[in-house]
Amino acid sequence: MNIEPFLYQMERNGLAITWLVRDMPEEQAKWRPDEDSWSILEVMYHLIDEEREDFRQRLNYLLNMPDEPFPPIDPQNWPTERQYNDRDLMTAIKTFINERARSIDWMRKLQTPNWDNSAEHPEFGTLTAADMFAAWVRHDQLHLRQLNEILMAWQEEQFAGKRFEYAGE
Repeated sequence: MNIEPFLYQMERNGLAITWLVRDMPEEQAKWRPDEDSWSILEVMYHLIDEEREDFRQRLNYLLNMPDEPFPPIDPQNWPTERQYNDRDLMTAIKTFINERARSIDWMRKLQTPNWDNSAEHPEFGTLTAADMFAAWVRHDQLHLRQLNEILMAWQEEQFAGKRFEYAGE
């Protein structure tokens, strides 16, 4: 499997994510569209922890220790447990950039990885290393969409009562 185009995509995704939120006022970074949604700051720290504790670590397990169980994670509760919204956005941006660079560097140094290595996941069944890598690339796209949705909700609140249909669907 040629992973280079996907690593390039991950580099671009990382840049897109950080440019989308850089220089954002603290109030906006911590704002949530509703009580069940995440703020931009929470998304950023989620991405950092996913980079460190989920995708890179679990892909390493699949490639190098496929018989070992994955360490447990709880990404849905991390924003509250780890108090993401009490943290700093610039620190998040710098940390995410560094963690993404570390991930890509690690991936580029892999020597003949076996992308067919697999492990059982309690929710998703059998996952191969290739499945995990594909999900990692897709994860960025999902959070780019989420960040844009938060930004649009913020604008709707700031432009309360204004009409947006001229912008398009």
